[in-house]
Amino acid sequence: MSATNGQNKYPVGDRQDENWQQGCAIEVAIEDLSDTGDGVGRYEGRVVFVPDAVPGDRLLVRLVRVKPQYANGKLLEVLERSPNRIRPHCIVADKCGGCQWQSVAYSAQLQAKQNLVTQAIARIGGIENPPVETILPSPSPFGYRNKATYPLSRSSSGKVQAGYYEKNSHHLVNINQCPVQDPRLNPLLAEVKQDIQDRGWSIYNETEHRGNLRHLALQIGRRTGQILLTLVSANRKLMDIETQAEEWLSRYPDLVGVCLNYNPDRTNAILGEETRCVAGQPYFVDEFAGVQLQLRSDTFFQVNPETAELLLESIASRLELQGTERLVDAYCGIGTFTLPLAKRVKQAIGLEINPAAIAIAQENAALNGLTNVSFHGGSVEKLLPQLENLGLPAGEKPDIVLLDPPRKGCDRSVLDTLIQIAPQRIVYISCKPATLARDLKILCDSGIYRLSFLQPADFFPQTSHVEAVAFLVAEG
Repeated sequence: MSATNGQNKYPVGDRQDENWQQGCAIEVAIEDLSDTGDGVGRYEGRVVFVPDAVPGDRLLVRLVRVKPQYANGKLLEVLERSPNRIRPHCIVADKCGGCQWQSVAYSAQLQAKQNLVTQAIARIGGIENPPVETILPSPSPFGYRNKATYPLSRSSSGKVQAGYYEKNSHHLVNINQCPVQDPRLNPLLAEVKQDIQDRGWSIYNETEHRGNLRHLALQIGRRTGQILLTLVSANRKLMDIETQAEEWLSRYPDLVGVCLNYNPDRTNAILGEETRCVAGQPYFVDEFAGVQLQLRSDTFFQVNPETAELLLESIASRLELQGTERLVDAYCGIGTFTLPLAKRVKQAIGLEINPAAIAIAQENAALNGLTNVSFHGGSVEKLLPQLENLGLPAGEKPDIVLLDPPRKGCDRSVLDTLIQIAPQRIVYISCKPATLARDLKILCDSGIYRLSFLQPADFFPQTSHVEAVAFLVAEG
């Protein structure tokens, strides 16, 4: 890799350090992809991160942020195209911040994600040659998302817009369809925007904190096809919303409900705490891993249920469940994994801090006739040490603890409790390899647990996000 003047448009020094300055143009060969989605190359032993890059590219890059050992660059020109560089499916892929990797062939995306998991476990977790299995690909690299939440705005000409924010900005990129969303949602996006326009409903302006409509959310049951439409408003009332909702239900046969969520706060949070059903029903039904689930506007559910099912089946297969096990599912949410696994074990206990999720989990347990599962509201930190009070027989410990914490990982007290009660097996599902590696190091350094293997899975094709599940076994 060498420095270049980019046809004299950018300064280039005669010495290495002079080339390593903001504004200089250098040639970089891209070797890998980072967890932020940027391409990773090296220049004179120092790392350069470049957005919109593909492993195998040779690029002309302008340095825009320079540190002693790394820099961020901007792509100026593709000097040599990687065989893994492809034409994006989306016409606004170069602007929209929803996807980072539409220019990357899917096989290369999978390899990059596998590398991210392996590198994090080795570097942060301190585990040499971690036992990482081949990543589970998404059955559908496009059209896989069962949920779309679009910010709303108005164009300079006053047209209602919906889409995603441009990369590193708060400028909305207007779209009428999205290649990663379930294609059955696309007709609603364009037509509902026009209905909002025709109704004359005001659009929220976050700078001035004025106006009503903030977001349009669409959810679909991948197996049932049932759709739920939710408008997020800074006002509890919209003129003629009931009339419009009934019209939508009549127009779209698969639409089962229209909801209005009230969010008056100056916040980046999408949903407020109050949701009312305007027409139809406040939930849609879908099927997941052999169970029926009722899902609402504020329900967290995997956006790629097909890959989630593959991962769940991998977990169940590796555990070789006999029907005699007692399972604790920490951070269980609505019981997405708890309920299917409850059909294969003797007893299942779900722990979740969100009371609304607990209520939905209990409803879905009853809906599926599952009587060997119970759900308990409260923090995992407080509930995990008192499992005997939650239905676990006195003197017994769980055979399996399933962890699925948020991106920040487990609180240290949770890990300490696990080391103390020492269940025979721990299954740790993570959406962030770095925090997974940090927590695995604590568990394995205790001398009680050994990492038997890791299974990455691609829940989010066209993005840099990767899911992984770690299996730990108690020694001795």
